[in-house]
Formats: sequence, structure tokens, C-alpha cells
Amino acid sequence: MNPFEAYDTALWGIFVILATLLLQLLIASVTKAKQPGAIPGKMDPDLGHASFVFRSNRTFMNSVENAPAMLGTALLAILAGASTYWTGILVWTYALARLVHMALYYAIATDINPSPRSYFFLLGFAANAVLLGVVAAALV
Repeated sequence: MNPFEAYDTALWGIFVILATLLLQLLIASVTKAKQPGAIPGKMDPDLGHASFVFRSNRTFMNSVENAPAMLGTALLAILAGASTYWTGILVWTYALARLVHMALYYAIATDINPSPRSYFFLLGFAANAVLLGVVAAALV
């Protein structure tokens, strides 16, 4: 028997998080590479939210900044034997919130804060914080 079988729901959520990161990397890389005079690793400082190149790069970088905390918390939850139900729900909440955040960031060019994507960022953050609490309860 697979020792992590009870966490299949959470593991599929982790898969979606990782697949989302790879998709964002692909979109940001291809979009930027298609720009005239594109230099790898250098973003035009004149770009802003009106540019899809900027938004696709920021979407990916925002995920790079946030995913390690959730992936670490999810791994710790599994290793600590935290509630399989809550681990699955919270990992999927984060995964879906990040997908909606991505879609909104791609679709809406705005400098207004908070923007619609901000609410899904906060939902993902809250899911991560609550899961950390679930882990703490499992460790006690």
C-alpha cells in the first residue's frame, strides 16, 4: 500500500500547483521571447500593467514568491499526518485561488490596488495560513 494514499486529494492539488507554475513559466518565457530585441533575464523597465509581457512575468514571479511556502506546508502536513480532509481542502483552495489569480492577472490590466486578483491572492494566502495551523495541531 502507498503510505501517502490517504493524501491523494492533496497530492493532486500539489500536482495542479506545480503544473500551474510550469504553465506560467512557459507563457511568460514565450511571451517575452517574442518581443523585438528581447534579452534573456532582462525585463524592460518601461513595461507596466498595460503590457501582457509584464503581467505574464509578474504572474509567474508572484507564484514563485508564494508557492514554496504552500508546497512546504503541504509536505509538512502530509509528513506530520495532519487531517487528510483539511489538507486536501486547503491545498485545493490554494491551487484554485492561484489559477483564478493567474486568469485575472492575464485578463485585467490595472494598477489599482486592490484589484480583483488581490482577493484570490488573499484566499490562497489564507489557505496556506490555515493549513499551517492544521499542521501545528497535528504536531501538538
